[in-house]
Amino acid sequence: MNASDFIYDWNAAEKTAPLSRAPFQFFDETLRDGVQCPSVTDPKIDDKIKIVELLNAIGVEHVDVGLPGAGQRAVEDVRTLTQAIRDARWKIKPACAARTHPNDIRPIIEISQQLGVEIEVMAFIGSSPIRLYAEEWSLELMLQRSAEAIDLAVKGGLPCTYVTEDTTRSRPDVLATLFKNAIDHGAHRLCLCDTVGHATPDGIFNLVRFARHVVDGLGAKVGIDWHGHNDRGLGVTNSIHAIEAGADRCHGTVLGVGERVGNASLDQILVNLKLLGELGDRDLTRLKDLVHLVSQACKVPIPYNYPVFGADAFRTATGVHAAAIIKAERKGHSFLADRIYSGVPAGLFGREQEIEVGFMSGESNVVYWLQRRGIVPEPNLVKHIFSRAKATDHLLSEPEILQAIEEYPRK
Repeated sequence: MNASDFIYDWNAAEKTAPLSRAPFQFFDETLRDGVQCPSVTDPKIDDKIKIVELLNAIGVEHVDVGLPGAGQRAVEDVRTLTQAIRDARWKIKPACAARTHPNDIRPIIEISQQLGVEIEVMAFIGSSPIRLYAEEWSLELMLQRSAEAIDLAVKGGLPCTYVTEDTTRSRPDVLATLFKNAIDHGAHRLCLCDTVGHATPDGIFNLVRFARHVVDGLGAKVGIDWHGHNDRGLGVTNSIHAIEAGADRCHGTVLGVGERVGNASLDQILVNLKLLGELGDRDLTRLKDLVHLVSQACKVPIPYNYPVFGADAFRTATGVHAAAIIKAERKGHSFLADRIYSGVPAGLFGREQEIEVGFMSGESNVVYWLQRRGIVPEPNLVKHIFSRAKATDHLLSEPEILQAIEEYPRK
């Protein structure tokens, strides 16, 4: 059975090539940029290790394990997480954020040398006119600080990504100068940042292609990262456009946690790229476990209507919808049942369709609910529960339905 037998996909009607013509990777920022959110609790180290383990399990290639320059606790967490990656022989690779300052770079080099593990240095500096004005930075000072930081990382034997904060509001001439300086001093990647969620899809294409033009003009083999925030609600969309425009590594955080309204949601990026056919046979069924762990560890509630992983993502109590799902299941087609009222197949992401009983339900909802729990759907019992549901203004909880069953007068 093929999806095209039952679904006409306008999304692919004129699609003639993959989203990206080159391989791309993912970079998780949950444990660094994500925990900078004022409403987020910094997870305990055991939870951080579990988060990294699950990121590795779903195939995320890189993880920011912290900013050692933030203090001794951050240093210890970075050391512990890096050691866990080493000892478990996970494929995921550690990275650390650092200001373009030797005091931030040195701890990363020391931890790397102590553990015998390569840690990527993500050296960042603001680059937009508004930032330069506020900081009273000259371009010459920025070039000097950037060069010294990259030189120190490279001398320490570590790969260095040069991160320009607020790239999406920075002038082309300044960016071109900063990029060339970084590449000349050994940066192996450039990270383009939409630090305040300013960009639109057009801006993404303009910026990524500009950066690629600069790199190609220098004859350099340098990767391009995209790091987006969600202030306009475009975080996930922009990340997909960045990959299409030529970025070969995409950043995000689980549940989109981060400062203000958060970063681009890594889980939603993965879901969409999976549905676009860009991730091949990558197994994302444990993505659900990762999302719920981050929610618990960071004390961030998952909204009931959060895409794919919210409580209501695959749940219906509407009679017409439930009846269609039930009919599909009765035909023996779980493929159909998982798609007939869902644009996202629940099974791909460790979920399943759920049919509940409420004031907009039909009797088929009640029959299905009872059968799923091994209870014989006697006609009068079904009518009894159905009438109870119609008399309420909410979804009947499991205890309420069980109470209705208990109260049902049996002969």
